[in-house]
Amino acid sequence: MSTAPELLLIGGGGAMTLSVDVAVQALEQAHARGLRTHVTNTAGTLAATPAVTATAGTTSAVDFGDPAATAGWASARAATGERPAVVFGVREMAQEAVAATAHALGLPGNPTEAVRRIRTKDACRAALAAAGFRQPAVRLCADEAEARAFLAGSAGPWVVKPRDGIDSAGVRKVGGAGELAGALAELPDREAPFLVEEFVEGAEYSVEGVFVDGRPHVLAVTAKEKLEPPYFVEIGHVLPAPLPDDTRLLVEDTVTRALTALELTFGLFHVELWLTADGIVLGEVHARVGGGWIHRMLPHALPGLELYGTVYDDVLGRPVTLPAATRAAATRYFAPPPGRVTAVDGWDEVRAHPAVLHAELHVAPGDVVPGYRCGADRVGAVVVGAPTAAEARDLARRLVDSVTFTVEPPAPAVSVTVEPRPLTSSFQISHMTIETVDIVRLRLLSPDGTTTGEGEIAADSGYGQDGPAIAAEADALARALAAAAPGPDPVAALRARLDKAHADGVSAPARMLVEMAFLDRAARLAGVPVWRLLGLPEPGRVRLLHTVPIGEDIPRDGRPLKIKLGGPDDEDVLRSLAGVDAPLILDANRGWDRQDWERLRPLVTALAPAVLEDPVRDPALLPEIRAALPGTAILLDEGIASPADAEFAVRTAGGLNVKLMRFGGILPALTALTTATERGAARMLGCFLEPPRAIAYAAQLAGLSDWSDLDGHFWVSDDPAVPGYALDSGEPGIPRISYAQDGPA
Repeated sequence: MSTAPELLLIGGGGAMTLSVDVAVQALEQAHARGLRTHVTNTAGTLAATPAVTATAGTTSAVDFGDPAATAGWASARAATGERPAVVFGVREMAQEAVAATAHALGLPGNPTEAVRRIRTKDACRAALAAAGFRQPAVRLCADEAEARAFLAGSAGPWVVKPRDGIDSAGVRKVGGAGELAGALAELPDREAPFLVEEFVEGAEYSVEGVFVDGRPHVLAVTAKEKLEPPYFVEIGHVLPAPLPDDTRLLVEDTVTRALTALELTFGLFHVELWLTADGIVLGEVHARVGGGWIHRMLPHALPGLELYGTVYDDVLGRPVTLPAATRAAATRYFAPPPGRVTAVDGWDEVRAHPAVLHAELHVAPGDVVPGYRCGADRVGAVVVGAPTAAEARDLARRLVDSVTFTVEPPAPAVSVTVEPRPLTSSFQISHMTIETVDIVRLRLLSPDGTTTGEGEIAADSGYGQDGPAIAAEADALARALAAAAPGPDPVAALRARLDKAHADGVSAPARMLVEMAFLDRAARLAGVPVWRLLGLPEPGRVRLLHTVPIGEDIPRDGRPLKIKLGGPDDEDVLRSLAGVDAPLILDANRGWDRQDWERLRPLVTALAPAVLEDPVRDPALLPEIRAALPGTAILLDEGIASPADAEFAVRTAGGLNVKLMRFGGILPALTALTTATERGAARMLGCFLEPPRAIAYAAQLAGLSDWSDLDGHFWVSDDPAVPGYALDSGEPGIPRISYAQDGPA
């Protein structure tokens, strides 16, 4: 038996090339120091990582997912004389087994409880906060109800994430309560507790280092760059980060104090943090080397550094010298658009560049690029070295950008669901009371299940809208559109197909649902919000009417009021409006006949409302009403469902209320609003009781209307009833409603 000391590398390497490269380097640096090596891993991963098993002296199939069993196996082996000198691991998921085994053998290692604490993200946050370090507010949640309670009691936006995970899998930004369910659906384990924490706004960095004699030593600070939310996929790293010396020293001091407070003493560390307007906010803490090819960047920037060998030398009592950074390095990941790759150009030239430290590309013509939701979705990277951080960053970007991908968007799969949902309160108008609606959602899915386009409406049986029937129509129409080639102009192609569907008798709600999903997809592929894709004016701030259903109290807070009439108490309601200091919009929903109009006329003319909407059932009365109210915009709403109807409303009443659910979507509604604008008619943008996504979709036309009656989501969702909102157009697709600037619009 050899008397050379042994390295026990628990967990070996994972199947990803980066993980294999890390494990092979760790083994090679052990061999260079005369250590024998023994690698443990699951049997399947040992077979899937031949480069690791070939480099290792010996391997054993031991599941590192069970720390106690791993420690027991190692103790039994030590009892036979096979006792390692160093216990180490390079994988995140193996760190508890590494700590437990080192403790069982009486070897240097981190305390098992300290490793468990940092791997349990909420426990790590609590420990750091207790030690006086800035932390975002966080809550461990068992279900959606607990998550919604946290959102209601804290400032957004937020981040949903697994309690324990890697590669940002299942981590998603949430801008409002309406996005929560979608984020929860993407958690890797839907049954496990999860975290919701406040989103931290600031530049993100990580700190790389090693413990020597039990004390942390910072090797470098790394600057990070990520793709746009809602996901948190890292797209680039630069090391050392170009920071002022005083900032860098503050970062290093904060991290070393935090590691000490967390009772970590062994191996490597990778600590994430944000530089915010209020100072340093610490993120996740790891007892391993950072990902993103940082293990290749560090030894280039710090010539002479052997990262893993430093740990072995420290354990074995050999001299340890840590070199200083004299150069820089950068990593840049490829991010071609999702779809089927038909051609790749420029890759060979990148690989041949003399400054490239490592380059890999995992897609070729015929492969499908997924959407980017976590680090595992990235398709390749380039790692370069350069004299300075700026040069390294620019070179990495330039090389990645020089590779061109020709990508054909894959035909999406179609998913349609129907969910009955009670209203937050009853909604009464002249001819019905609404208590519940059907939420119909249509999603277009990429081959990996990523949502590439989404539509959502609410169907109300009181208006003759049958949720299951609409879902069936939309499903059939969407599948037909998905199978057809989009053509060079996806908007024109979609308009033509929807016009044909209209002629074939497909209902307006079904057409709107399909239009939403496909325009959302087209805008995402183009990297722009829908309003920009269609050449619409930016919606900006949307000032809302305050809709008051029949029988409800009338607020007097200065907001424009839309008063629902057509009930038995109209006279009392109109009298109560005298002296209201707010623009008045009266909506009778065709609830008056001639006798009603003649009876109510004195009260209406005395109020001189800004708008009188759908006053009577008989259009023949409209000229008389217009003459009696010369300063009032008369609008037609009920039955206005096509450009021809819009022309009738403009001609007979001088104004119209456009509702996308009646017209079949933005495209036909846009035609009607354009006609009204050209004729100088009054224009209102209206809605039914609809979910926030449908309201945000309609609100993209707000720049073409005089009045925005788009508050129907307040009865359908938990969103706060506010006087106005903006659309967050920072991301491609259908913008979200943003309440960040609540207050008078």
